[in-house]
Amino acid sequence: MTLDLSNKDNNKIIRSWVFYDWANSAFATTIMATVLPIFYTDIAGSVLSKAKATSYWGYTQSIAMLIVALMVPVLGAISDYSHLKMKFLKIFAYTGILATASLIAVDSGDYILCSLLFIFASIGFSGGNVFYDSILPEISTSDNIDTISSKGFAMGYLGGGLLLMINLFIIQYPKLFFFKNTVIATRFTFLTVAVWWFTFSLPLFKNVRDIKKKVSKGSYVLIGFKRIYNTFKEIKKYKQLFKFILAFWLYNDGIGTIIRMATIYGREVGIGKLHLIGALLLTQFVGIPFSLLFGKIANKIGAKKSIYIAVSIYILITTWGFFLNSAFDFWVLAFLVGTVQGGSQALSRSLYASMVPKKKSSEFFGFLAISSKFAAVFGPFVFALIAQLTGSSRFGIISLIAFFILGLILLSTVNVNEGRKMANN
Repeated sequence: MTLDLSNKDNNKIIRSWVFYDWANSAFATTIMATVLPIFYTDIAGSVLSKAKATSYWGYTQSIAMLIVALMVPVLGAISDYSHLKMKFLKIFAYTGILATASLIAVDSGDYILCSLLFIFASIGFSGGNVFYDSILPEISTSDNIDTISSKGFAMGYLGGGLLLMINLFIIQYPKLFFFKNTVIATRFTFLTVAVWWFTFSLPLFKNVRDIKKKVSKGSYVLIGFKRIYNTFKEIKKYKQLFKFILAFWLYNDGIGTIIRMATIYGREVGIGKLHLIGALLLTQFVGIPFSLLFGKIANKIGAKKSIYIAVSIYILITTWGFFLNSAFDFWVLAFLVGTVQGGSQALSRSLYASMVPKKKSSEFFGFLAISSKFAAVFGPFVFALIAQLTGSSRFGIISLIAFFILGLILLSTVNVNEGRKMANN
């Protein structure tokens, strides 16, 4: 897909693209990272022990990522042979929105229903992001790609953080909103995420259109599987890009596991609900300036070195997390995560995009999806398995250090300039 737009229209496209981060980050904050994990262990999983609830939540995360990993590369490859990229984005987004809204029906002991709905919502969230990310190289240049990517994450932090703050107020003062108790108020916040996600996705859905082009007359499913096979062969020609994928596969799995498991881990070790939500709200607002700061740092020292800094801080976070024993510790760790979470992900996205041939953006982002989504299965699974075997999630959290260290080692072997040169040939 090539956008044939005037400069004015292109600016509108960029704003609309950035704003989708504002829209769907509400899912990442309220559902994935904070309110739902607490609800899962306290209400949906009330019939389980704390350690078992943590493990089941980890397994739920792994199942969701496995399904996404199997689906997305096929859809990504198919979208390159049609003008259906935005259609697929909408399908995934609406799936996530509807599943998220349905969480309002989950009650005490319904941990299986909660897991199933979260899996569908997570598929919608992650699947949609593949098509969303693949648009980035098409609306940017090598000069502004880091800035646009960082702005997207900054808007995500702001939007997700704002709704989380509103939801925290609803949960803390349910009677002000005519709810009988905190449980009902919490279930209502799941609906607010769905409404927020839908409403603020509309600018992207309205302003971004796929260019009409000649489409294949063959089966898109067969074409998709053929593209996967060809992509595995094609990616070997881009050695630096492939090495970066492996590095990203590792360190991003560690990052993703921390995002998904931090709150339920904190709940297991005895941190209060308001401290957990409040600290992760801090993460959101700290992330806004630091996401932009990392974009500026990358302009001076390069995206690769900036990622080194971020991943090194994650190693510190993981080590400190093993010894976590107070609400103060959790607040400090939440602040540290906020300084690097958005920057590491935004710069990873833009660094990858800079080494991707534009004509293969959807195909190669699909390849990144299957690499990272399959990888994302292992982090929560390892965390959950170790927590279940040991009866404590502390050993699960410390195991994540291996993902970060190995990721840094592989990243050090990537020659970015060579990768970009190959992409432009």
